[in-house]
Amino acid sequence: MAASKTSTTIQSLQVGNEILELVASYDKPLKFNEIYEKTKITKSNLYKYLNTLTQIGMLYRDKETGLYTLGSKLVEYGMKAINRENMIERVTPFLQEINRTCKNTVLLTTWSHNGPMVVKIINSLQGLNIGAQIGTFLPIMSATAKVFAAFMEEHLIREWKQQQLAKLDEEQRHRLESEILIVRKNAISFAKEPLVPSISSIAFPVFNFEKRLLAVIVVVGFSHTIPTQIDDVTSQYLLKMMKEVSQSFGYKA
Repeated sequence: MAASKTSTTIQSLQVGNEILELVASYDKPLKFNEIYEKTKITKSNLYKYLNTLTQIGMLYRDKETGLYTLGSKLVEYGMKAINRENMIERVTPFLQEINRTCKNTVLLTTWSHNGPMVVKIINSLQGLNIGAQIGTFLPIMSATAKVFAAFMEEHLIREWKQQQLAKLDEEQRHRLESEILIVRKNAISFAKEPLVPSISSIAFPVFNFEKRLLAVIVVVGFSHTIPTQIDDVTSQYLLKMMKEVSQSFGYKA
């Protein structure tokens, strides 16, 4: 087994992944020699790969038999991916309803180590460029990010928040902190043209039964179609939807 080496890949990661795929392809645990025969990696290097993958939980080695199987960390990652997919599936009908009512693009965003990330988009009929696509990470001045900053556990967002604040001047930081306090009070966030000129957004949180933030839903459109005040009809509609979506996850106000 030889991974091609290019300037844009890390060969050792490729080899490690191929070992995981090999173990996953068998219905039974594998011996060291079986993995060696299949991969043709030198025994000294294979030992290092297997030892590393075992230490980080990607593989499990039975102490008595020495057999290798997939580790608990892969199961954990798989369950998280399944839970995210289930969450998207449950929220999608609400996104579609908001899209029909507001006649604007609707995004579902979740938290990642790199900040708020777009995971679902229901496009409007306007065909506008919102400056984001699935996988886009949103900056702290966006309506979405202000909701995460207001409701996400501090230890989860501390590093990201520090990095984002470092990009702002003092006046912007003070204004942002004031806006975050208002978002925390009202559970709705506004942002005027944070990514693209003439495109603004309004966002609200989705909570679970533990009142923890699961996701943020954001409506994006031309600035003249996006409200900037909480007493606007659209804002009140979205606050109602916030309760309905959150209640589907067991949330009680």
